[in-house]
Amino acid sequence: MSDVTIADIIVGNGQRQRIDLPVARLPTQTQMTLPIEVVNGRREGPRLWLSAALHGDELNGVEIIQRVLDKLNPRTLRGELVAIPIVNIFGFINQQRYLPDGRDLNRCFPGSASGSLASRLAHLFMTQIVAHCSHGIDLHTGGAHRTNLPQVRCDLDDPEARRMAEAFAAPIMIHGESPAGSLRSAVAKRGKPILVYEAGESHRFNSDAINVGVKGVLRVMGDLGMIKQPDGGRRRQSMEASNRTWIRARRSGILRLQVKLGRSVTEGQPLGVIRDAFGDDKYTLTSPGSGLVIGLTNCPLVHEGDGIIHLALDVTTHRV
Repeated sequence: MSDVTIADIIVGNGQRQRIDLPVARLPTQTQMTLPIEVVNGRREGPRLWLSAALHGDELNGVEIIQRVLDKLNPRTLRGELVAIPIVNIFGFINQQRYLPDGRDLNRCFPGSASGSLASRLAHLFMTQIVAHCSHGIDLHTGGAHRTNLPQVRCDLDDPEARRMAEAFAAPIMIHGESPAGSLRSAVAKRGKPILVYEAGESHRFNSDAINVGVKGVLRVMGDLGMIKQPDGGRRRQSMEASNRTWIRARRSGILRLQVKLGRSVTEGQPLGVIRDAFGDDKYTLTSPGSGLVIGLTNCPLVHEGDGIIHLALDVTTHRV
């Protein structure tokens, strides 16, 4: 494996090194840097990046990356791993989803060197990380008091992305286009396979989401030939869906859910009720079709139009 150069720092064959990539200065003139760890194997292979905390309050990916790094040895690694556990360093410090300029970093890609703070950070990530790598995995959680079932999202029509998704073997793979301005969208336009892992909720660690994520990342690395395939192999089956919808509150009130994350539902099935403060004026939420609950709100206080349940429709079982 050849030497790796990021931010003018050279990481030699069979070495690992941490790099602080300068991003911007705070009003106090304190330099903010992007923390990166490079593990450079001895033999040629894929160049995979792992990123987390594009939204500063999404923490599960930080722990997933730490645990993956603990398991890697550059002497036995084939290829290269570039780990960026905290991309939105500003939001992470403030325990907030967005950047100080109020922008969602994951809607600012590919960014610009002369744009807003979010745009500049996106541009830096694209030029210093994405341009250098061949594959990517971006780690997320639910936001806004929502919890996500462990799931991977990608373009399943892309053979290499599908290969990664099948190797990850999350409970469900979801096919679809990525939002404009997202990291996934910008990377796909450059012809590189990227997988987005969504699991758990913001502001806390979710042990199941983390465990599924660590095993999934290691399985992908094993499938790419970067490491020996982990013991235990893959799950026997994973579900697949290409259609999903949000079930939203049609009135404000106090919510009582009647369905749990990961449960299958049928068309017309009651999913929860919204009542007033006295328990009266009852409104029942029903499922618009058969599917799987892949996300739901944790907050019982809802306003009209709030997303309450995220439902994957037309779910099929995909054997891996």
